[in-house]
Amino acid sequence: MTHTPINPTAIIPPNQPPIPPAPPTVPPAGWPPPTPTPGPIEVHVTLHPEPVPPEPSLWARLAEWLRRFGRPWQAAAALTAAVLPIPGTGYSAATTWAYTVELGRDLGPWQPYALGLLPLVAVLTRILRHGGTVRRLFLLVVTTAGGWAAVDPFDVVTILTGVTG
Repeated sequence: MTHTPINPTAIIPPNQPPIPPAPPTVPPAGWPPPTPTPGPIEVHVTLHPEPVPPEPSLWARLAEWLRRFGRPWQAAAALTAAVLPIPGTGYSAATTWAYTVELGRDLGPWQPYALGLLPLVAVLTRILRHGGTVRRLFLLVVTTAGGWAAVDPFDVVTILTGVTG
């Protein structure tokens, strides 16, 4: 393949007048006049470190954690309702449930734990997922009393050896 230079007369015929430049574009009537091109734009940025909030104290963290369970007035109302004696019986709802759980001990060493701790876990799960109301906190107090009634130190001996007292 040979390399031949391109002759400009082969592209543009000789003795042709040059092509005139295109006329300037004029916007139609009623259009705003074109804006002049802006000059250089200067941007100044000043960076300030963002202040770090102080870490909350132990008491503030504890108070925030307790507020997950409910407001203080809800907790006070639920605790009061759970430990006040029921008219006619003389016992509160918490002590009645604790006595009922304790009766499960006649059936075997595992039954009080199931009867006392399963409702406690269910109430805690409900409170942590959906927040505390007076009714849920009332049930928490009552089932906590039942959970304490289910625990007996002698159960470890009974479960491991089968010896009953």
